[in-house]
Amino acid sequence: MAVNPYHVNPLDCDSVSEACPVKASIYGYYPILASNAFFAALFGTCFIINFILGWRYRSWSYMLAMCLACLSSCIGYIGRCLMHNNPFDTIGFQIQICCLTFSPALNSAALYLILKHLVLQFGREWSRIRPKWYTWAFISADIAALTLQAAGGGIAGSAGDDESFRDVGDRLMISGIAWQVLTLLLFAAATIDYTIRRFRSATPLSPSAEGLLRDTKFRVFLVSITVSYLVIFVRCVYRVAEMANGE
Repeated sequence: MAVNPYHVNPLDCDSVSEACPVKASIYGYYPILASNAFFAALFGTCFIINFILGWRYRSWSYMLAMCLACLSSCIGYIGRCLMHNNPFDTIGFQIQICCLTFSPALNSAALYLILKHLVLQFGREWSRIRPKWYTWAFISADIAALTLQAAGGGIAGSAGDDESFRDVGDRLMISGIAWQVLTLLLFAAATIDYTIRRFRSATPLSPSAEGLLRDTKFRVFLVSITVSYLVIFVRCVYRVAEMANGE
């Protein structure tokens, strides 16, 4: 978001006018309709694909997390589309800030589920903790991060002209996103630790694990979730830095 150089509270503006120029809005520009419509359609399509594949292969938990993430992103970009003609549109802003803030956490939840099943497939004896705890521990941490962000967003949104109250909300949101970054780092550490321990072992892989590792589709899937993790992590780090600068 752009730094507001005007002595105008965006919350006091209903539309663009001489008193409320577009540069005084929270973003400082008109959100591009074509770009945001494209991403809304993209995530809507991803929602449909994940739903069909999840139903077909009965991967209910993973399907739920991914579908909610895609749906949240789709609605978030629709919110930005609503701001195209009026960047002071309160409803559009609230929709996009909530949905696009929450969606990466839902994607992360899907990644946490994957680690549990990889450990079960390649051998639980090389894991330092029981496989089910990967899911419970990391998703619980994600819920805590979401709760902080939601509380912060609610406080900041209801602060009005009370700058100190708004700062409390902003700090809570920063804390929530920072907690999410820490959770992602711990998840990466747990994944790397298990991978090293497993493949340093002299014990051969089971036939099913060996076949899975040689499967091209599985390798593409691993690359895809690695890219997803990196994108989510970079986004969260950027968001912490962005909010810390008061933007």
